[in-house]
Amino acid sequence: MFRLRLSSRRRAAGPSGGGAAPPVLDEGALGRLRELDPDGSRGFLVQVLRTYEASLQRHMVTLADAAAVQDIETAGRVAHTLKSSSASVGALGFAQCCAAVERLAKAADPEALGAPLAALRAEGQRVLQAVRAILPS
Repeated sequence: MFRLRLSSRRRAAGPSGGGAAPPVLDEGALGRLRELDPDGSRGFLVQVLRTYEASLQRHMVTLADAAAVQDIETAGRVAHTLKSSSASVGALGFAQCCAAVERLAKAADPEALGAPLAALRAEGQRVLQAVRAILPS
């Protein structure tokens, strides 16, 4: 079965050290997922991350389309959908971006389609890269 590359996990988690940005993927959350399949024989973490990767990719396209046509309702709905799944895989910063867009969209605040949505989309790309760095090639 797949064995995850340790060096990739370190890169995906982000830089460490004083004052550095928080990791893209939280090692604690990833560790909790690993505990569900301690020896990796069932490939649980890989399955979860592949499913998340496909979902995130699809939703990122929908977010780009929503931004292009100023569709605040769709942006809010997609942000809501991504919020909990992202937190589950350790994309905590991204989950916070999703919560911000969702909150603004619920209030029908057009600001949701500006900087908050741009930040969400940028962080989503970082998360995709981090997830792909963990997955076996």
